[in-house]
Amino acid sequence: MAHIRKTIRENVKTAITGLSTTGTSVYETRYFPLQTGNLPALIVYTLDETIEDYTLGKNTRTQQRALNLIIEAHCRGTANIDDTLDTIAEEVEEAMVSDVTRGGNAKDTKLVSTEIEFDTASQKTGLMRLTYLINYNTIENAVQTGV
Repeated sequence: MAHIRKTIRENVKTAITGLSTTGTSVYETRYFPLQTGNLPALIVYTLDETIEDYTLGKNTRTQQRALNLIIEAHCRGTANIDDTLDTIAEEVEEAMVSDVTRGGNAKDTKLVSTEIEFDTASQKTGLMRLTYLINYNTIENAVQTGV
């Protein structure tokens, strides 16, 4: 079995696949070479995670985990690049709150920040980075499932 972090990432990918603006252009990796034909697109990856022991015990400590998961929205620019990114944000945010437990694997999911960047010089592309904090618990010797 995979680490529950992978299960959560896959759940997010499923939740945001098929949205009106980005459709099936959703990739679960931070190193996907996006081509103009793939845009607009979403990229899902995990950034970092903090872990605290919730209970004590030999090999059976419950760990509270706080995972920062990134959803990047990429689009090719037109005069309305801000509007396109805002539409993508609306669709993603609504999809993400449809199940804050990520299929029963997490305690909560919440949007904690949004960053927007533009590259007007080369390809007129826009990037929006949505950072989600996902809280979940595991047993330290069984990190494949949540508790």
